[in-house]
Amino acid sequence: MKSDTKSIYHQGWIDFNKNNKKDVFEDSKAPLEARVQNLIGLMNVNEKTCQLATLYGFARVLEDELPNPKWKQRVWKDGIANIDEHLNTIWNQEKTHTKYAYPFSTHAEAINKVQKWFVEETRLGIPVDFTNEAIHGLCHEKATPLPAPIGIGSTWNKNLVKQAGEMVGREAKALGYTNVYAPILDVARDQRWGRVLESYGESPFHVAEMGKAMTLGIQEQGVASTLKHFAVYSIPKGARDGDARTDPHVAPREMFQLHLYPFKRVIKEANPMGIMSSYNDYDGEPITASRYFLTELLREKYGFNGYVVSDSEAVEYVYEKHHVADSYKEAVRQVIEAGLNVRTTFRTPESFIEPLRELIANGELSMQTIDARVADVLRIKFKLGLFDNPYVANPKEADKLVHTKEAESLSKQINRESLVLLKNENNTLPLNLNKINNILVTGPLANEVSFTYSRYGPAFNPSVSVFKGVKNYVGSKANVAYEKGCDVVDKDWPGSEIIPTPLTEQEQESINAAVKKAEQSDVIIAVVGEDDKRVGETMSRTSLGLPGRQQQLVQALYATGKPVILVLINGQPLTINWENKYLPAILEAWFPSTAAGEVVAETLFGDYNPGGKLSVTFPKTVGQIPLNFPFKPGSQAGQPGKGPNGYGNTRVLGPLFPFGYGLSYTTFSYTNLKLSALKIKSQANLKVSVKVKNTGKLAGDEVVQLYLKDKVSSVTTYESVLRGFERIHLKPNEEKIVEFTLIPDDLAILDKNMNWTVEPGMFKIMVGSSSVDIRLESDFEVY
Repeated sequence: MKSDTKSIYHQGWIDFNKNNKKDVFEDSKAPLEARVQNLIGLMNVNEKTCQLATLYGFARVLEDELPNPKWKQRVWKDGIANIDEHLNTIWNQEKTHTKYAYPFSTHAEAINKVQKWFVEETRLGIPVDFTNEAIHGLCHEKATPLPAPIGIGSTWNKNLVKQAGEMVGREAKALGYTNVYAPILDVARDQRWGRVLESYGESPFHVAEMGKAMTLGIQEQGVASTLKHFAVYSIPKGARDGDARTDPHVAPREMFQLHLYPFKRVIKEANPMGIMSSYNDYDGEPITASRYFLTELLREKYGFNGYVVSDSEAVEYVYEKHHVADSYKEAVRQVIEAGLNVRTTFRTPESFIEPLRELIANGELSMQTIDARVADVLRIKFKLGLFDNPYVANPKEADKLVHTKEAESLSKQINRESLVLLKNENNTLPLNLNKINNILVTGPLANEVSFTYSRYGPAFNPSVSVFKGVKNYVGSKANVAYEKGCDVVDKDWPGSEIIPTPLTEQEQESINAAVKKAEQSDVIIAVVGEDDKRVGETMSRTSLGLPGRQQQLVQALYATGKPVILVLINGQPLTINWENKYLPAILEAWFPSTAAGEVVAETLFGDYNPGGKLSVTFPKTVGQIPLNFPFKPGSQAGQPGKGPNGYGNTRVLGPLFPFGYGLSYTTFSYTNLKLSALKIKSQANLKVSVKVKNTGKLAGDEVVQLYLKDKVSSVTTYESVLRGFERIHLKPNEEKIVEFTLIPDDLAILDKNMNWTVEPGMFKIMVGSSSVDIRLESDFEVY
């Protein structure tokens, strides 16, 4: 290889392999497949195997921020598939903090230097795919933050979510990242699971629509979207996460209709370039070692043509946890045979590449298989333009493209639209500042901001707590006091949830201090729920009540006789039965982003009218779980007190708040439900329209929801399924016609032979404001 690398850059092409001629793979005008095959033909075994592993970025595995001479002694001297999370800065991991993250232009220049090393200092010069996390906004020091995905899901606003994807993609590209791990398409079916926080919701149709919008937005910016986690990941036994992460109890038909449906739709309709394979098994078969999941389903049936990365430890678990391999090397063989392209975890790339090379040398893996896996990786690198423009073209521009005022405004709007009004008795909200002199903001999360940051999002943006937000909003118009009241949890939690312990003297004093200030106030804003140590990855819960002493605090505040407004900060549905019965108003904020205090204050005082809807069912108790939407007929029904087999009631029945539920400060009427036909053939589309009017006094948003029921079918189907939704904004007395188009796939079921089929028969269309608040119905027939 020549030491003079300046000569490799030519007008319109780069001499990556430094042989002084334009090879097919270096020719931007050559067909994609010709470029891929030409490059594979030039690669040796060492170079091929290097394209099948991730190098984790600075301070996770990579010890250096920038290239140095030692790199010539490491395995990546022959290239690497991708470098993950390099120089991004993770908010609660100090070792990752780096001077190269900010200003943004500094980061882009640093990424260019790393890329330049791979282009100029490796034999074939194959560029790196720079990957990063992006479910809460891009995981970078000061990129634009987004609320948790469960909040994004609660917006039900596809256009807004697409804009969020565009923002994430634009910021990633400006900073030098070419592939982001987003969105999460896991369907959250167990409310105890810690990662409900990071899912869009429990309905596969809703998740597919949100995920499609996010994927299209990201990839329109020329950045790859890698979907996660494929597959059947979101329902570990008993919702147990952490070291469990396995054994989902899901029937095959349910797997296809619920858990695979979003992946199938998004792959088909948005063509994502990446998939992350999950580390769980399904019916005894580890996903990452499953040819059925990674090749037959993903590629042959769904048409995926990108590359598959493993979730952390997925390969290792094949041997260490699932025990379907008798050695780690055998696990490596199994995953490559199954269809995995790139091993990604917090271990050195050598730990995967060296056993891989041994397997090839021993004849245990064919070169044909290796070439096929490498081709998938290279194909995406060509599609991303890395062989035409491997560098950030203008690093200085990053300072103008990342975290702009427009992006901050978009982030704030998503935060607003994620808020869900759960209760508003006697129009308690919005609060009228003309009638209030003294306000108490209390609760363990009232002056906290840790929940506004995420391991999967931006690290160091200024954040506003709810107390500060209310204080700033009110200004001199009223007195705003603060008292914490209690901690998020007591010292015995979570054990205290099953064996209650008495309040300590200090805990009682803290509650008393809040009560004393409450008695001097006209209204109490109690900010309660979960923090980042109570919910998230590896943190499933046993109970879903308010943790610690929070309910005692709320009950003591209620006993003062002053109105208590509950603001919930939480990552999963909470069983707030007492609170819902006695408190006049409840606002669900989920895990909002850094504008938390501003958007909550705007909403409480009426500058913003909440219009979000729940994308996940709130049970009354964990004893009801599974309790979710959609569900089979009778599966969530009551108990007969009399009649055949009626011997009295022994269970608490029904949800606390149903799927699709959310209130507004205004009201809406539904009229004129129209179908384009009352009889259609099985492959025809059906147009549905409805007129929605704002019948109240305030402008507001309504999420118009369309549900479908298959009246008689060859196999049992769901009671109803979501098949359309639109979020609309209406001024008082304004009306709009909302239109939906049902396509054959919307009517299809998995028949007795597990084939997707549109069966003839009667269907019911139901349109309304939630899954139970159905305003209009109409039947049609398929013949």
